[in-house]
Amino acid sequence: PATFEITKTLHVTDKGKALDMVNELEYVHGEIWANIWFRDSIARISPHDGSVIGWIDLSGLHPQRSKQAHGEDVLNGIAWDKDRDRLWVTGKLWPSLFEIEITGASPKGARWHA
Repeated sequence: PATFEITKTLHVTDKGKALDMVNELEYVHGEIWANIWFRDSIARISPHDGSVIGWIDLSGLHPQRSKQAHGEDVLNGIAWDKDRDRLWVTGKLWPSLFEIEITGASPKGARWHA
């Protein structure tokens, strides 16, 4: 965009209920992807009405939590590489960055997994 002017606002809902803590947005294959603060998953959000149309489960990426982090070592960073059709994810206080390749026949019919 040429400016930072707000052009549209969405209220994000999952099965009709408001979804709080939406964080780190990326536009992927016509969908909005967002990690949800304190959840090990990414919401796939419709840009038309804000409804969650699916989830990407990333719970296996960081199975051991640090006691010193006091629960703050959560998924907290996503970046979409459009040219190579892949997703980069990391977390707050995580020692690693993960590259995730999205597989499937099409974005609408694919099974998203890490």
